[in-house]
Amino acid sequence: MDKSAITKLLTALSEGKIGIDEVYAEIQDLPFKNLSANNIQFARIDTHRAVRQGMPEVIYCPGKTAEQIVAIASNLHKKHNLIVGTKVSTELAEAVKKISPESTYFAQGKILLWGQMPAQTETDFSVSVITAGTSDLPIAEEATLYLQVAGVKVNRLNDVGVAGLHRLLAELPSLKDSSVCIVVAGMDGALPSVVAGLLAAPVIAVPTSAGYGARFSGVAPLLTMLNSCAAGLTVVNIDNGFGAAVAALRIMNMR
Repeated sequence: MDKSAITKLLTALSEGKIGIDEVYAEIQDLPFKNLSANNIQFARIDTHRAVRQGMPEVIYCPGKTAEQIVAIASNLHKKHNLIVGTKVSTELAEAVKKISPESTYFAQGKILLWGQMPAQTETDFSVSVITAGTSDLPIAEEATLYLQVAGVKVNRLNDVGVAGLHRLLAELPSLKDSSVCIVVAGMDGALPSVVAGLLAAPVIAVPTSAGYGARFSGVAPLLTMLNSCAAGLTVVNIDNGFGAAVAALRIMNMR
């Protein structure tokens, strides 16, 4: 449930359209619901998250079986129109699809979706998702898909890393209209500092594990971003496009 659903429920109760028993039936699983299989409890669904944060719980899929993922998604889907699973391998997505054929898999962003993607809302808030290189696209796609789930307008700018800075500078006028920028980079991880030094909008940096040996699976760009000389740059964890999208949504909610 979310704030609008609870408001609608209480309004209907106050107007005598429904009774207390019906209200109780709707909210009895708040704030969480236990899920079990073979007498083993494997999940506690946070059914209160949308009330607190504005978006329902997202399923982190690695380490879970297809059956567990479908059970969690099915229970969340009873209360929410759109459910998201992240970091889903192709093999796991195929296993989920056999049990839950209504799910949709976005291979590049490794995201599973239950429900229909909403139309982008007509607001003056937009997020630019920028990649340093083509190898960073999977993480950028993860961020983009989650923003689109929230109905946010997303502008994409790909392959504008610092090795050819003129590519970024050519797009600078359009970036100045962005409410928030998410910058995704591996290798040396320098692009977020450049973007944050050029724009007034909040910039969220996402280090990726893309690059050659000395990248240390993304630790090298992570440290670069954490040591940025561009004041106010926000950094999320390695390959965490989803986390960057949530940070952008929190900024939007504050505005």
